[in-house]
This record gives sequence, C-alpha cells and structure tokens, in this order.
Amino acid sequence: MTASSYYSNIAKCSHLSVTIKRNDITITIVIVFIVPLCKFYILKHLLHMKKILLLLCGFTMSIMTWAQKQFQLASPDGSITTNIEIGDKLTYNISVDGKQVLAPSPISITLSDGEVWGDKAKLSKSKKTSVNQTISSPFYKRDQVTDQYNQLSLTFKKQWGIEFRAYNDGIAYRFVNQRKQPFTIEKEEVAYQFDSDVMTHIAYSNRGKDGDFDSQFMNSFENTYEVKKLSAQNKGRLMILPLVATTDDGINICISEVNLENYPGMFLTNKDKTNALTGVMAAYPKKTEQGGHNMLQFVVKERENYIAKVDGPRTFPWRVAIVTRTDAELANTDITYRLAEPSRLDDISWIKPGKVAWEWWNDWNLQGVDFKTGVNNETYKYYIDFAADHGIEYVILDEGWAVNLKADMMQIVPEINMKELVDYGKSKNVGIILWAGYHAFNRDMENICKYYADMGVKGFKVDFMDRDDQEMVAFNNRAAATCAKYKLLLDLHGMYKPSGLNRTYPNVLNFEGVHGLEQMKWSPNTVDQMTYDASIPFIRQVAGPMDYTQGSMRNATRENYYPCNSEPMSQGTRCHQLALYVVLESPLNMLCDAPTNYMRETESLEYIAKIPTVWDETIILDGKIGEYIVTARRHGDTWYIGGITNWNARDLTIDLNPLKISGKKAILFQDGTNAHRKASDYKKESITLANSLKIHLAPGGGFSLMTE
Repeated sequence: MTASSYYSNIAKCSHLSVTIKRNDITITIVIVFIVPLCKFYILKHLLHMKKILLLLCGFTMSIMTWAQKQFQLASPDGSITTNIEIGDKLTYNISVDGKQVLAPSPISITLSDGEVWGDKAKLSKSKKTSVNQTISSPFYKRDQVTDQYNQLSLTFKKQWGIEFRAYNDGIAYRFVNQRKQPFTIEKEEVAYQFDSDVMTHIAYSNRGKDGDFDSQFMNSFENTYEVKKLSAQNKGRLMILPLVATTDDGINICISEVNLENYPGMFLTNKDKTNALTGVMAAYPKKTEQGGHNMLQFVVKERENYIAKVDGPRTFPWRVAIVTRTDAELANTDITYRLAEPSRLDDISWIKPGKVAWEWWNDWNLQGVDFKTGVNNETYKYYIDFAADHGIEYVILDEGWAVNLKADMMQIVPEINMKELVDYGKSKNVGIILWAGYHAFNRDMENICKYYADMGVKGFKVDFMDRDDQEMVAFNNRAAATCAKYKLLLDLHGMYKPSGLNRTYPNVLNFEGVHGLEQMKWSPNTVDQMTYDASIPFIRQVAGPMDYTQGSMRNATRENYYPCNSEPMSQGTRCHQLALYVVLESPLNMLCDAPTNYMRETESLEYIAKIPTVWDETIILDGKIGEYIVTARRHGDTWYIGGITNWNARDLTIDLNPLKISGKKAILFQDGTNAHRKASDYKKESITLANSLKIHLAPGGGFSLMTE
C-alpha cells in the first residue's frame, strides 16, 4: 500500500475499536485518531503506530490481569455482596445493600514447610455457579430447607483452592486441598475486620488463666454472654463460637463454622486489634494423660507445632458470617444445615427422636416410694413405668451405672442388672440410653457399641470431651459413624457447638455446648440465666440443636432462687420452662425433674408430653437478642407457640397472621397473676385465636400454647 492510499483509508476513519474477551471480563478500547492533512506527517508517524498498538495491548493486558484479581459475588437477591481481592494478601469483605459491614479481611493457611496459601497467590482458574434446591431435613426445625446460593470457586496454581458462597442471609468460604501427598498445617489465618467498634455478644472459655490461651483450650464450652463493645471485651480470653456482632446500623453478623471434620475448631480473640476478631485454634496434641473428671478425660500436656495433619485431597471447614437485618431473621436461619455435608446414612428409618426421663438433675430423688432411691434397678424401673404411662420414649441412665474411676463400660455396679432393665423397658415400649465418659467410650468403641446394641440399648450420651482440637473432632465424627453402624442414637454432651454433624449423621440428635439448666444446681443467684435463655436462640442455637435439659417444676423468682444440688430449681416461671420446649431445638429432649414432681403437676406434665421434638415448620414471630423471643412451630396440623422474656416483665402483641390460625381453638399456659412473687403460679385456659394475641409475661416469664 502506498502512503497516499493508506492516508486515504485512515482519513475515512475517526476511531479504531479493539475488544478483548477473557473469561467473564470484556474490555473495549477505543482509539480516536486526529489525522493531520499532511502526507509527510503520516509517513513520519507510520512507524510509530505499531509501537503505540503494542503499548495499548500491553496496557490492556495489565488491566485484564488487574481485573482478574478482583471478584464480586452477590447473594441471589443481590442484597449481600462480597468482594474478593487476590494480591499480596487474599482478602474479602461483606456489604449489605451497598454498605460495607465487614472491611477487607485477610485469610490464609500456612503449611509447616512455610508455604502460605493466600499470600501472593497465582490464580489458575475461576468458576461461578448458582444453586437453587430443596433439602430434605429430617429431625430438624422444618422438614425441608431451601438451599439457594451463588458460588465462586477459585483454583490456584499450587494445588489448592477456595470456595465462596453468597446466601440471602450470609457469606461463607472454605479452603480446598487438591494435593495427594500428606502435610501439616501450622496455622490458619481467619480475620473479621470491622469498620467500627461493634457491639458484641460473646461467651468465653470457662477454664484457664487470662492471657494463657493454651490453658483455655480445654473447657466445657458453657458460659453466659458478655454484652459490650468489642474494644471492651476481655483480650486475654478465648471467645467461643457462635459469636454475634451488631453494627451501629443494626446489622447482625453471627460468626460460626460448619462442617468441622478432622480439623480443629476455632476460637476468636481481639487480642491484637481494637475492631478485629482473629481466629485461634488448638495445636495437635503431642502428649496426653488420662485424668480429669473421674479419670474419664485425656488432658493435653504438650502440643505439636501444627494444628492439623492432612492426608490427601479434602475440603476444610466453612467459615461463616451470617448476616441479618433483624434478630428474628438470625434465629430463623438455616445456614448451618445448608452448609453441612449431606447424610451418609442410607437408612434412617430406625432413628426415633423423642423425650427422655432424666434422673441426674433431680439427684434420683423420688417421693412416697417404698424403696431407697438411687442408682439401682428399683429406681430405674420406676422411671420406666413413669415414661410408659406418659408417652415418654426414653429413660437415661446417667453417670453412676458403671464402676467409678475404672473408665470401663463393661464393669457395671452390682446394684444394676442392665439386661433386666433393657428388657423391662422394651416390654413397656421405653428405650434405654446410657451415659458414657469420653475415655470409657473411646478406648473400646466398636465392641461397646456392638455389645450394648445387641442387648437392646438405644443409644449413648457421651460426656466430658471438653476439647475441639483435631484429635477430639475426629473422635466425635468416628463416634457418630460407629453408633450409626449399630443403629444407636448419640447425644454429644461435654461438647463444643455443633457444626452440621447432625445432618451428616442424623443419628446424632443432640449437642451440649450450652449453659443449660444443669448450671442451676450450683450457680449463684448472680448468674442471669433468664437473659441467657433469651439470647441462645439467636446465638448458640444458630449452630444446631442443644442439650439444654429443661422442664423444672420447682421454679423461683430472681429473689427466691438459690443453688441446690439435691432439690434444684429453675430461675424464672413455670411457663418459662414450658415455653422452652417450643423455643429451643432438641430432637432428644429431657424432662429434667423427678417423676413424682411431675405427677403432682399433671397439667404441666401432660402438656410437655404432647410437645413434639421435631417439626414440619418453624417461624420466628418476634424477638430481640437477650430480651425476648416468640417462636411458632408446626407439627402436622398442630401449631405450638412459645415465648420467653428476660428478667423484665413484658407485654406483647403477637401477630398470628403468618400462621393462618385465626378462629382455631387453643390451650394457653401463661404466667399467673402472682408469678412475679411465686414463679410456679400459672393460668391454663382454652381460647379462640384471632389475628393477634396479647400476652403479659412476668419477670423471667413465658407462655406456651397448642392449637386444638
């Protein structure tokens, strides 16, 4: 082409458009030409055009490379977003309705050889997917769970990756390992950096010394909540999950973890930064010694310099930030169940949730019987008869049936004939559940499960694990699988919070990790259990069901309560206790008081006995963390509604329209006129429901109703 013809062609153009597409990124560059009329000028600059285009292409590739290191993932409804940035550090943030609620926070995993997943990461590929499905959820607060989310999967060049999920009520992420060769993890960096000094509800480890985290790792995961600004929380103590932070705009961020399997559980601390929470995990045990409660525990004496051993390809726990605009939404979330691994059991027809007559809380105390009560067959046969007469599915033999200090479940005290009890229970259609200390169960798990399953025992309540390092987490998963193999139920007492294990192994019906009613046997009246009760549906219960063990018939006002081991009482009113059977989730639910106490309170007993332990539908009608909650649950065609308050008396007007029960008859239990003075005072009446319900709650009070 001659210079003249080239000039003529160029003169006809005013711009040149270049479009480059790669992955999800499209970049268009428009080059505007200012063409001089001088042929000589064009010829002079013709040689520079190639250089200019090369520079522009290089600039374009730089933009594209920069753009590939930033990703945005939005919830299905678009209200919650996270921006992930890959640079010197791998960070993510969270925004609600366009406003940031979690500032960019770094995440990484450091291997023992010094490699860091997350720092200066080299991206290999990315993939976005969307899921909208329904999950069957047996033994849960609803029979089906909607699982709708958008996911971003990032794969990096050194055989690791990370997955982010955006739900309409939260953001979650987890690391993924693709390597086949074994390695160890020195630490995992988990951070939650807030823009301001947020208000927090925090429970601490209840063992060890301030500032000495190693001494705090072994604890019972039972404590009440400190409610204060994050900067004012104790920087020397480990914080237990779940934990709730609330922004100045009223946005709740509940931090938890899900799918904890063969990996240490996480605590949080704000030791280093005023407005940040940082993850802390116990290192792998190097040396343990038998000891602790009745020689049933293993106490860690020395730890390795790594937190976890990895044998091959696997996913790691989900790090979860549940985000809600109201407290009621937080109490109603299903994120833990959604993120948990699906059930590994092909047959769950043998799993029978239900209620349990429990003897330990009331110290085996019976009244008006002609035998000496205690750990003996006469006492347990009385419990079995009581359960059979009132439709209670199980009786538990708590600590004491096996010889003390032996940690051997084959050594039974002479006062107990186990086969006789199991057969007697079977004749009455009442199953027997056995308490087991951790070491006694762990040392011979397979044989114990087989032996007692063959005898006809229905399950175990395993206690005093009191750790969540990798070794103990692996035990809990192994216990679930082994019990399932022999068709045994499992109640994990002495346990950290659940993290979805009840979905993966549906035979695991209960978990402790809660400051439950047993604390009232010894806690002074300075302990505010009523505020705690009004807090846990929004915090601890978000992680899963709770072995709270409610049902006290001996009730006390704030002024009248005192700890008593042999004749314990509850704080709060009788109706508060009745309401807890609706408010709290517990597929294997205890009746903590003595049969003779229940039989003197026949109205309360008959009502408790009718309340299901699993549900077809759950709706949180109203509530505020630490103040009150009103929960409605449906089983078949029957609705149950329970409400509780803290130590503040309260008048509520409850909107019943979501339940569509206007015009139906109901049985209502509510605080009596004098419940503020005598906590056991209550009123039972039959009412016709309208579109709303007005109710008065006494201090520490509650109400409960059942449609007819």
